Amino acid sequence: MPLAPLPGRGAARALGTTIATGALAGVGLTAYAAWEARQYTLRRVTVPVLPAGADPLRVLHLSDIHLVPSQRRKIDWLSSLALLRPDLVINTGDNLAHQGSVPVLHDALGPLLDVPGVFVLGSNDYFAPRARNPFRYVLPDDGKRHTNVPQLPWRDLVAGFSAAGWTDLTNRRATVKVGDLSLAFAGVDDPHLSYDDLPAVAGPADGSADLRLGVAHAPYLRVLDAFARDGYDAIIAGHTHGGQVCLPGGRALTTNCDLEPARARGLHRHPAASRPGDPGSSWLHVSAGLGTSPYARIRVACRPEATLLTLVGADYR
Repeated sequence: MPLAPLPGRGAARALGTTIATGALAGVGLTAYAAWEARQYTLRRVTVPVLPAGADPLRVLHLSDIHLVPSQRRKIDWLSSLALLRPDLVINTGDNLAHQGSVPVLHDALGPLLDVPGVFVLGSNDYFAPRARNPFRYVLPDDGKRHTNVPQLPWRDLVAGFSAAGWTDLTNRRATVKVGDLSLAFAGVDDPHLSYDDLPAVAGPADGSADLRLGVAHAPYLRVLDAFARDGYDAIIAGHTHGGQVCLPGGRALTTNCDLEPARARGLHRHPAASRPGDPGSSWLHVSAGLGTSPYARIRVACRPEATLLTLVGADYR
């Protein structure tokens, strides 16, 4: 049987051009993704959740900072957020990515630590990051939790926040006074590590409070369901990085938990099909976060963010 003829020079040249073009496109996408991961953005969202007639409440939601002390641009941008003069700060965890990050983070937050605040922790407050394929974020959660790595100084983080007057919501409920408003909180430790203790915070939310908020790092459905069922007006979470590597237009492919990608970031209802006023229904705000793992410093169609939530009454105009 005769052998097939070898490709001619024209075919070989075309193949080489295709390979080179693909390689350049890959390099270009990676460079863009690394650039976008440093384009810090403030998102502003209005949530009609306060009693009628209440003055607006400005809440700064910080999440997934993943701080390394050498990240000067991130540190400076984080420091600039104090100029917003929020009434309350909610920090939903994953602050750290380095053993030396705690004092740098406390310095960066600066005057924000003088504002009433609440916080929970995430897995990357407890455990150091590890090398991984940066594009694994487009894949579903594999269920593996890597806790056989060095611990980060989470106790120092908690001590600093608590000394500043922020309230630790790790598997506990608390009431915080913000101006003339009484805010009832319930928070859980990181559901991604199965550290959440829902029975510890279970039960109807405080009906005498002006506002009831549930707080968690990772928005797993079991936690969202429990908070909504117990009557919390809104649930605040992070963890998802907004999908981190998204399709054009910001369409997330995954959330790194069991929340569907359509709610990977931003303001939604929970349950998703519910409406304000429905029993067992809450607002849900998920932050796309400010950082990434130091081993995956990329974002695509999903810029890093902090969010200024302006909470208003249903009658606000």
